[in-house]
Formats: sequence, structure tokens, C-alpha cells
Amino acid sequence: MPLIRTIQIDPGTILGVWQIAETAAFFEARVQVQSSIHHLHKRLQHLAGRYLLTSLFADFPVADIRISNNRKPVLTDGRFHFSISHCGNYAAAIISRHGSVGIDIEEMQPTIEKIAPKFLSVAERAFIDPARALAHKTICWSAKEAVYKWYGHGGIDFKEHIRLQPFPCRPAGLIHCRFHKGDVEALLQLQYLLEDTLCLAWTLTSDAVQGAAATC
Repeated sequence: MPLIRTIQIDPGTILGVWQIAETAAFFEARVQVQSSIHHLHKRLQHLAGRYLLTSLFADFPVADIRISNNRKPVLTDGRFHFSISHCGNYAAAIISRHGSVGIDIEEMQPTIEKIAPKFLSVAERAFIDPARALAHKTICWSAKEAVYKWYGHGGIDFKEHIRLQPFPCRPAGLIHCRFHKGDVEALLQLQYLLEDTLCLAWTLTSDAVQGAAATC
């Protein structure tokens, strides 16, 4: 399948979603990457994500991707900042020449209800629309996953370190978020899309304030 969505955010930043209908052999013939993943579907997702990067930026050096100590795929020379997410038969990626990015794609699943108390604060649970609770909670989870990837250093408590401002549950929208961990504090703006049972959320670098008191 081709790209099912691309969004050109600015001249140096683009995101895309790929619906995976190909075999691993299709991607292996087009991207020269080594993978130690043995689970067949996870390997397929991995390859699709790498191929998607080259579909968004033709000169993206996938062979130079390394995995950091925090399990984040990175380019050590900093030519591109990127984030990849997989969900079922979908891969999503965002690439920027400017600064850190994070993206997440999720399928709405009833199991989100069980884990919601672990990632939503009391204040966040208070703004969930009871008529659309499943979708609203999925957006919140996806947004926090995108922030987690934006940060890229692990050790994140989704409830304590990532706080979302109230927002209505709509097919698309903006979310304002306060991130605070240690001496890193940032006010982030996320965007999200809901289509059928899929949720896509992403964020870009904002001004991180070292040791400052920002409120959200």
C-alpha cells in the first residue's frame, strides 16, 4: 500500500502513515537494514517504519540509525530528528531537521479503561467526556506516548511528568501539555487525528526551560 496520509508541517518537518499490506521481502529489497527481531509481525512493522522514513525524506540514512541506551532509535550525527510508531498493520513516522519530535499511533481498545488510572491524573480524568470515554482516553494515551518519544531519555511517569490541559474530544485537535522532569521543563503543543478506530498524535520541539517555573 502507498502512504495513506502525509502532513508537511514546515519545509523541514513531515509526517506520514503507511498501511502495511506488503511482505517483509518487499521492504528488505528497498531498505538495507539489519534487524535481530524474530517475531514475524514485529519485524514487518520494523521494516515498514524504516521504509517509511525514506518515503518521507529520500535521503534519510536508515543504515545509520543506532539504538540509544534508552532504546530510542537515533542518528548520532543529528542530521535528522525522527520518531516512529507501529500499531497493527500501520506504521507512522515524523522527521524534522530542526529538533526533537515524537509520534504515536494507536488503535482504540477497551483495555485502555483498565490502565487509564495509571497514566491519567485526577485532573485529567475529570475532563474526559463520558459519552466518548474510549476515544478521549485513547487520545490522551497517544499524546503522552508522543511526548515520551519526544523526550527520549526514558524514566517517565506518564501521570506525574506529563500533564495535559483539558481539551474536547473531536476528530482532530490541539492539546497543550506541561512536561516536567528533573531540570527539564517544557510547554508542548500536540496535534491529534481520529479516523475510524485509529488515533495519531504528534509533537515537535518547543522551548524547554531548564529549572524554570512554567505553568500549564
